[in-house]
Amino acid sequence: MPIEIKVPTLGESVTTATVGKWLKQPGEAVKEDEPVVELETDKVSVEVPAPAAGRLENHAVKEGDEVEVGAVLATLEPGAAGTAPAAKAAAPAAKAEEAKPAAAPAAQAPAETDYDVVVIGAGPGGYVCAIRAAQLGFKVACVEQRATLGGTCLNVGCIPSKALLQSSENYHAAGHDFAAHGVVIDSVKLDLARMQARKADIVGANVKGVEYLFKKNGITWLKGHGKVEGTGRLSVDGKPVTAKHIVIASGSNSANLPGIEVDEKVIVTSTGALELSEVPKRLVVIGGGVIGLELGSVWGRLGADVTVVEFLDRLVPGTDNEVASQFQKLLVKQGFKMKLGHKVTKAEKTKKGVVLTVEPSAGGAAETLEADVVLVAVGRTAASKNMGLEEAGIALDKRGRVEVDAHYATSVPGIYAIGDVIAGPMLAHKAEEEGVALAELLAGQAGHVNYDAIPGVIYTWPEVASVGFTEEQLKEKGVAYKIGKFPFMANGRARALGMTDGFVKVLADKQTDRVLGVHIIGPCAGELIAEATMAIEFGASAEDIGRVCHAHPTLSEAVKEAALGADNRAINI
Repeated sequence: MPIEIKVPTLGESVTTATVGKWLKQPGEAVKEDEPVVELETDKVSVEVPAPAAGRLENHAVKEGDEVEVGAVLATLEPGAAGTAPAAKAAAPAAKAEEAKPAAAPAAQAPAETDYDVVVIGAGPGGYVCAIRAAQLGFKVACVEQRATLGGTCLNVGCIPSKALLQSSENYHAAGHDFAAHGVVIDSVKLDLARMQARKADIVGANVKGVEYLFKKNGITWLKGHGKVEGTGRLSVDGKPVTAKHIVIASGSNSANLPGIEVDEKVIVTSTGALELSEVPKRLVVIGGGVIGLELGSVWGRLGADVTVVEFLDRLVPGTDNEVASQFQKLLVKQGFKMKLGHKVTKAEKTKKGVVLTVEPSAGGAAETLEADVVLVAVGRTAASKNMGLEEAGIALDKRGRVEVDAHYATSVPGIYAIGDVIAGPMLAHKAEEEGVALAELLAGQAGHVNYDAIPGVIYTWPEVASVGFTEEQLKEKGVAYKIGKFPFMANGRARALGMTDGFVKVLADKQTDRVLGVHIIGPCAGELIAEATMAIEFGASAEDIGRVCHAHPTLSEAVKEAALGADNRAINI
């Protein structure tokens, strides 16, 4: 009995599609799950597979027709034999003297593959993509050459740094803040080895958690170095692997400065800075961005004299100017020394440490700085080398990032990329969202990421968090906006905690009141920003936030008050 091939569900808001291209013609044999027709929507391109092996009987619609979800596309006679696709007529033979070597044929996807999806890289983007793809029914493998899963973030990035930030914050509070609460500690002793062991335990628990999730979801861990060879083909430590879809999620590496040799002992990247066995007396941080300031905070709290050298005349570029200015003042108050508008031109190792040559970015007299440890934190670069990408024909931009379209497809069919290896903010949660979106797109759903609603957090003290547009960006765009601000000094919970530095700032459209950006500097900013992100994602107004009942006393009331302030009606100030 013939089987009807119908338009599948295309996503929550997608009800119609256009027939793009018939991949199989009436009378041809098809295999089970072999693509029969391509459908196009304004969000996704979908290949509709055959539900069973057999012979395609007829096309119910033609290319270019608009079809609704559930409409019949074709009929299939299961189990029936069919014809092979008609071969094209051979071209006349060329004369011998005119013959030229034929170009190598483009790689085609294997008819049968080992996996439906293979993800290269088991960081936040890669492992989340793998899990979501497995949830959607794909046979999935993930390539990872580390001894543990989780990528940079879980092993030598986000997780270990937050562990040390919390431990160092506790140490500092015990020596400086507890007395105000009536908790007097005569002598606070640092056990750095135990602090580092705690960090290692936390990392171990997290990476083992990912390994458990792989087993739970039936994901194969292919241990080794992955190299892309073309559509549907890759190798892992030289062993060939095939897949219908290949996802590059290789992440990023610490960027280096020319002429400065990193040894991860006295001149370190973030990786080495997480593993120091003793507190340096003098720490120089090259780079006034997120990583440098977080790790500078760790060692500064533990007793290091921290100097930050930043090429620009400000910290954390891209952050709202008012927030960045307040942030800098608070860090200086904590003991940070700032050399903004300066660059390091030379680093010379000595028996006592490192001597840096520093000069103004705009030119001028050079000076030297001595340090026991130098942290190079000048950003990160896409991890796209030594993977066979360019040899496979995958286009990279000038910064070595993989070029992708709106659906994360590279220039080679069947190969996709997400996370730090493509353009956009290098954030673990951005990579995770892209991983989920891509897995859903591959399953014919409407995966999507709203890049205007990607929060950013700096886990110093106080924390800094933001989402949406800054004032400077709105001015550049010519958007009329209004501002609501509320200081933590006027928040009852912040006073009870003894954490009153900072404020919440809400930017809303002057005409529609729609929330355009929220910027927070203060206690638990990284947690508070979630409410603002939700508001932007769903197009909420400042009034919407202000009319939601917030528990009292909580820090979240500062977000509500700032939202009310956008209409000049904050209550508690």
